Amino acid sequence: MLMITAVQSRMARAALGWGVRDLAREANVGVSTVTRFEAGAEPIPATLDAIRRALEAAGVEFIPENGGGPGVRLRRNASTSSSS
Repeated sequence: MLMITAVQSRMARAALGWGVRDLAREANVGVSTVTRFEAGAEPIPATLDAIRRALEAAGVEFIPENGGGPGVRLRRNASTSSSS
């Protein structure tokens, strides 16, 4: 299972224009759970997986540590890549 960081979660939400409530709803977890995770608390693996899957389903790709630190990007959707 790909582990994501609190910073990646905040970056992903920003990229999507989501607030904490949006992520909590999409991941089917509590708002306080997302808040605690993004503040540095270690969630249980199932919760972390739910958060990751919700962000990925919305179009986020997680970039692993590659010398510059872990990050995120938005997937290019089919309509964007075929418009050139």
